[in-house]
Amino acid sequence: MSAIAKVEPLTTARALRGPFDYRLPEAMQGSVGVGSVLLVPFARRKILGVVTAMAESSDLPDEKLAEPLKVLDSGVPAPLVDLGLWVAEQYCSTPARGLALVTPPGTGTGASAKSSKPKTAFYATITDAGKSALASDEVRLTDLQRQALVGLAANPEGIATAKAENSIGSSIAALRRLEGRELVVIDAREQRRVPTATAIGNLVERPELTADQSAALAQIADALDHGHEDLLLHGVTGSGKTEVYLGAAEAAIERGSGVIVMVPEIALTPQVLTRFSARFKDRVAVLHSQLSPGERHDEWLRLQRGEATIAVGPRSAVFAPVKNLGLVIVDEEHDASYKQDGDPRYDAREVALRRAFVERAVLLSGSATPRAESWQRSRRIKLPLRVDGSPLPPVSLVDMSGQRTALHPQTSAALASVAARGEKAIVLLNRRGWSNYLTCQSCGRAWICPNCDVTLVLHMQRSEVSCHHCGHRERVPEHCPDCDSASIARHGAGTERLEHELRDALGGSLEVFRLDADTAGREGVASVLGRFEAATSGVLVGTQMVAKGHDFPDVTLGVVIDADSTLNFPDFRAEERTFALVAQLAGRSGRGSREGKVIVQTASPDARALRFAANHDASGFVHEELQRREAFGYPPFSHIIKLQTASLDHTRAQAAADALMRAIEVHDGRMIGPAPLFKRKGLERFQIEIKSLDRGGAVTAVREAIELVSASAAGREVKFSVDVDPQ
Repeated sequence: MSAIAKVEPLTTARALRGPFDYRLPEAMQGSVGVGSVLLVPFARRKILGVVTAMAESSDLPDEKLAEPLKVLDSGVPAPLVDLGLWVAEQYCSTPARGLALVTPPGTGTGASAKSSKPKTAFYATITDAGKSALASDEVRLTDLQRQALVGLAANPEGIATAKAENSIGSSIAALRRLEGRELVVIDAREQRRVPTATAIGNLVERPELTADQSAALAQIADALDHGHEDLLLHGVTGSGKTEVYLGAAEAAIERGSGVIVMVPEIALTPQVLTRFSARFKDRVAVLHSQLSPGERHDEWLRLQRGEATIAVGPRSAVFAPVKNLGLVIVDEEHDASYKQDGDPRYDAREVALRRAFVERAVLLSGSATPRAESWQRSRRIKLPLRVDGSPLPPVSLVDMSGQRTALHPQTSAALASVAARGEKAIVLLNRRGWSNYLTCQSCGRAWICPNCDVTLVLHMQRSEVSCHHCGHRERVPEHCPDCDSASIARHGAGTERLEHELRDALGGSLEVFRLDADTAGREGVASVLGRFEAATSGVLVGTQMVAKGHDFPDVTLGVVIDADSTLNFPDFRAEERTFALVAQLAGRSGRGSREGKVIVQTASPDARALRFAANHDASGFVHEELQRREAFGYPPFSHIIKLQTASLDHTRAQAAADALMRAIEVHDGRMIGPAPLFKRKGLERFQIEIKSLDRGGAVTAVREAIELVSASAAGREVKFSVDVDPQ
């Protein structure tokens, strides 16, 4: 019996039950193993699949087994095959979607049979015969031929033929003639497509470590010597966590190990990449979705081959094929961006923990505002002081009760002082656009998205109102279509309006920069931050993007506008998010030689999260937060799963949700729902929430119920989504 490859087809179909057996022809039997990517015949199609196991025999007769058509050059390391299948199981997805996370770029679900090909260039190299010809008077050479051979002899590694005319005065045709005389050899060589990363900030020499940094590194090095451990680097903003990451990576590499460095968003990748590339040069590979397909393929291949030993990138970097993985770093581990939005809805922090455990690597998570889950689970290493010895900035909570303007008088005065001293400020308002919504003052009509049942947000620069869920856009109304009134009121304020009001209030004394999803999409995060850094003075206004990991020494004022906007969400993590947002923004101020301060505008100055943030007391906040969550049975003392049904038809969406409620049996927990959600992208939606002490049992129950209902009449024309550990 021929060798059997068990193949999981990379298809988006949820109902598929693999893996499927394929008979390997003799020519493939030595080259196919777990992780090989194959082109296989499947249901009258040719699709890609990943080998998940090998067997000597199949339950099917040999004559009924098909043979693979092709073996792709790049495969998946076996540990990553297991990791992809684990993600699929833990997050109620399909094996194909889990495996798509770990396959080489260009070979995920729905990909064609063509994998990314290496970029090649032709190089000319002088042969021994060519060297002899130069030394001999008996070989006839023209002056140009001799010049070309002399140039090639001076470059024993070879010269690209495309550049030969400029460098050695020889055309490609002339080199081909020399090749015909065996004086030159021309060969194709693989060329790396190097990603372009914009550096933010200037590179600095390696600083002398503080006593706290040295102690932290000693603990990390000890963990590297003993195998897997889960560490949390809790350092105040400006305490030098990045330098500890660099030292930890250096220690891992000295021990022959590879490193993964994760950042929460692509926007932060250039900053971290700059620091790591300066220290480790070509050992660093970058992986993120904004690279070209060729760049991603080449970086992935460098890691798989061991040419690069450090992978830097956002959440998908957790699947990088790093050899001999010894250290996984998760920077700003509190950030919700580590949670994937689409299926599979994995949490990269939990995947990092799993991968570190399986590969006996050290997990090093870092934050000034750690999550309650990490605080309880991990061994903590502290960096209690800023590296320059400067104090954390004082935080003032100013009461906005009764205020009718966006800026409190205290805030206006502080901004005027920043302008007078030629310094910089950062102002955070976690809401973009000009106004939250519009209403007719005559009849009360509100402008609603026709697809999503939510109000449209006013964007003055684009002269439109738009939906932040589906992207629907309309021109700014001049009259009410219901009553023809021209009295249209604007409610609330976003970053666009705040930018305008700051320009008016400051009268040109400070240049105003805006960073939110609108300007980031139009100009790019790096460009906005680069202009802000280069300015002599200025104010950066934006959403939570302005509070994430930026290091500007000349920022002396931080302002949070409408701090209650996140505090009042119906979410058990609302207080944790508010604390982190305020504390992180506070950390941007006073990082240089000048003292800084922070103003938090709020209608709830006595709120617990704001008081702890004002005191820079992360440990006190998390201690109370854990007590509160334990009392109410929230994570990390339970596990939550959210299920959604969605359909164009309201009745179908509800019937499918009702069927799921009947099909799911949860032990050590409870279910809530089905509850209707607002319509989104034209789909009627219902949600079920499960809270359970038994995560594995609840996940299994949900998976089995979805498989049952999706295959039944109740599941027709219905989309199902599962979010395990929702954020």
